[in-house]
Amino acid sequence: MARADISRGELWWVDWSPGRGSEQAGRRPALVIQTEAANRNARYPNVIVAAVSTKGRDLPFHLQLEPSAENGLAQVCFAKCEQIFTVSKERLERRLGRISASQLEAVGRALKMVVELA
Repeated sequence: MARADISRGELWWVDWSPGRGSEQAGRRPALVIQTEAANRNARYPNVIVAAVSTKGRDLPFHLQLEPSAENGLAQVCFAKCEQIFTVSKERLERRLGRISASQLEAVGRALKMVVELA
């Protein structure tokens, strides 16, 4: 049975391996962007996440995340909203924390930009 303790806006350590090409690989953080209905469904085995990296560019869909007690990050990171993945909930290893409501709104705008929804 899949886990149901995941929430949109949370940062989790994810086991990305094995990666291919320029995909993420190894153990890295990710931001949960999937709807709560799917996150909380113990029978739904997958979760949609955006990659988080210490390397970012000056792009409107690379959102800078400053470290805080709330998000659990140890250094400045970037939510890379163009690097969206559906992964098994089993890949989520440990919860780091969560981003703020305003940051989550910015992520939503960036995701819409990346997939040209608005």
